[in-house]
Amino acid sequence: MTVRYVRPISHSAYAARRIASGALVLFVLTTLGHRFGPLRTPDFLALILLAAAIAAASVPLAMVGLVRLWQKGAEGGLASAKALVYAAVPLAVVFAGAVPYMTRPALHEVSTDTEEPPAFLVDPDYDQEWLSGRNAVTLAERRAQTRAYPGLTGRRYEGALDRVLEGVEAAAFSSRVTLEARQAEGLVLPEDDEEPADAEVTLVLPQAVPVPVPRPGPRPPRQETVLNEEVLAPAGELLIQGEARTLLFGLPFDIVIRLREDEETTSVDVRVASRYGAHDLGLSAEIAEDFLDRLDAELLGIAGS
Repeated sequence: MTVRYVRPISHSAYAARRIASGALVLFVLTTLGHRFGPLRTPDFLALILLAAAIAAASVPLAMVGLVRLWQKGAEGGLASAKALVYAAVPLAVVFAGAVPYMTRPALHEVSTDTEEPPAFLVDPDYDQEWLSGRNAVTLAERRAQTRAYPGLTGRRYEGALDRVLEGVEAAAFSSRVTLEARQAEGLVLPEDDEEPADAEVTLVLPQAVPVPVPRPGPRPPRQETVLNEEVLAPAGELLIQGEARTLLFGLPFDIVIRLREDEETTSVDVRVASRYGAHDLGLSAEIAEDFLDRLDAELLGIAGS
């Protein structure tokens, strides 16, 4: 008589695979909706945590499937392995965010000038929804920033402001910073539509002498957005505000760059603030340091002390 061995089936393994795949799909759709779609950051964070919680629920079931495979040879080992792989993606992202949340200071903005940070031209006021605990930056937080990021300092270049401004714009482009607003006082900046000094001009004499008309007033300064009326740049200072987003998840940050002209040198200071939450996970400092490194490369050879 032939004895046929029938393998038992581990229903826990297949349940784990379905749950983990659902968590992975939720994670991917949430990431795409925030990076390229209209999903706001508080909603994005809530859904990412939800996806991680669902993925965590599948891990014990997958482990049960592996144990039953080892002990009784039950079917479902491949399903358990797939469940662990699917669950690892959202869990790894949450773990990668939890590490700097626990090890880095609870800051939502950094500045290269802690005594007199550059002022935002447009107030970064956004609905925090369920994210709470965000207050104005205190002196203790500024000191914590200095201890955590001692290398985050301003720059001074031995060059005119217009030359440094070209480097700032090039560094902003290479670091994916979108410049949105600027304000200057006591500075003469080049306009895009100015005629070159050596342009050839042809005069055509009219047949009749025209009646004189009032001379048009000065051209108003170019502004790309509504500026904060309470912020007025002092003479010889240029403020530029923009937006920076992280490459993978598109987390938004506001950045303001201040250029000060002092005789033959120009100083550059940067202030970066996360739009949501009371903890930026150290990303503000990374954005500021990346921009300053790119600016140093653009202005290589004219950096001063």
